[in-house]
Amino acid sequence: MYYGKIKNCDIANGPGVRVTLFVSGCTNHCPNCFQPETWDFEFGSEFTDETLEEIIGLMDKSYIKGLTVLGGEPMEPRNQVELLPVLEKVKNRLPDKNIWIYSGFTYEQLKEEGTYCRTEVTDRILEIADVLVDGRYVDALKDLRLKFRGSSNQRIIDLKGSREADRIQLLDL
Repeated sequence: MYYGKIKNCDIANGPGVRVTLFVSGCTNHCPNCFQPETWDFEFGSEFTDETLEEIIGLMDKSYIKGLTVLGGEPMEPRNQVELLPVLEKVKNRLPDKNIWIYSGFTYEQLKEEGTYCRTEVTDRILEIADVLVDGRYVDALKDLRLKFRGSSNQRIIDLKGSREADRIQLLDL
């Protein structure tokens, strides 16, 4: 897995101050994407054990609320396999921090057997993450008043609440 950028003090991609990882690679190619350079799966730098330690070090501060993973597309099948151990290590070492994932794929696509984006590790990623912001960016639905999303079709899903209720639970932020 490659990544384009790590932000150590992000307030735009989830509540509170966050560390943000922009993974590389995306096949969605949303028109007017704000980072089309991240569509290339080899954009930026290779993600290594040192990269993970850097992220954990940045997150291990009392004012950091959590980790946000976006891109590119973290839920691309070829990214999921390498992303899973990253999320597991972050959650194990920093259990009080939350994890947000942004994906152009919808929750339903990620859960449905046989879809392009579903892999053998998708359910585990969705179990570890706390929040999924789902749905492709749609320029015609752009709304600058929305918190933590670019277009009104995108949802902010409470993953734990959704599992407990056995239906999608949205966060009202």
